Amino acid sequence: MDPKIYRLSRRTFLTDLGKGVLGVALLGTAACGRSDDPTVAPTAATPENATDDGASAELAIRRVDLGFVSAYVLVRGNEAAVVDTGERGSAPEIDNALDAAGLGWPEVKHLILTHAHPDHIGSVEAVLGNAATATPYAGAEDIAEISAPREVAPVGDGDDVFGMQVISTPGHTPGHISIFDPVGSVLVAGDALFNQEGLSRPPERFNADQAQTDESIRKLTSIDMDRIVFGHGDPIDEGAAEALNRLVVSL
Repeated sequence: MDPKIYRLSRRTFLTDLGKGVLGVALLGTAACGRSDDPTVAPTAATPENATDDGASAELAIRRVDLGFVSAYVLVRGNEAAVVDTGERGSAPEIDNALDAAGLGWPEVKHLILTHAHPDHIGSVEAVLGNAATATPYAGAEDIAEISAPREVAPVGDGDDVFGMQVISTPGHTPGHISIFDPVGSVLVAGDALFNQEGLSRPPERFNADQAQTDESIRKLTSIDMDRIVFGHGDPIDEGAAEALNRLVVSL
């Protein structure tokens, strides 16, 4: 199946819904396309969309479905952030996605870890080894479980990373965080929500605190969002707020 690519502006986003031909891959090259591919240009990775601080520029999101988990490369102007790293051995695929966006590891300034489960932090050491100037971030309660080559900065409600609003969404893990882009109205949910057979809460057996998980989901309904991307499952690219409200009614 050909990958679907969308532009993220105020009400749209660029995301790769295809599975890369490299097979088991986070952020694979073939799914995202190359930087000289006219179907992906211009995007937020181009200089004309950049601002002095990058925070208000359009955001491009690149994703490859691993079949089990997804990670994301976020691009504003000529700067990038990586959200989660997948399992061990995923750094080369992140490298491919950066290359497809016309960027490299020196442009990665942020590594945002939604939580400390191994399928989301397995390549932290390799990613930070490659992205020598990137600052890693995670929820304070999860940092002790993350083995990283440099200090992980704690973040939570009220914090801003790369123009994204940090939202504390504990329950799946004690320090789980999600991030929201107010420019594109897209929520990067991590594992606060799943979308594998319809929008749902994470399976109870994987949650540290089910009641807290449900409360975090209710909290997310206060956000005026159009879209959601997930650690597990396909993006919802329209009607996300309505779908979330329907889920909350069922909790």
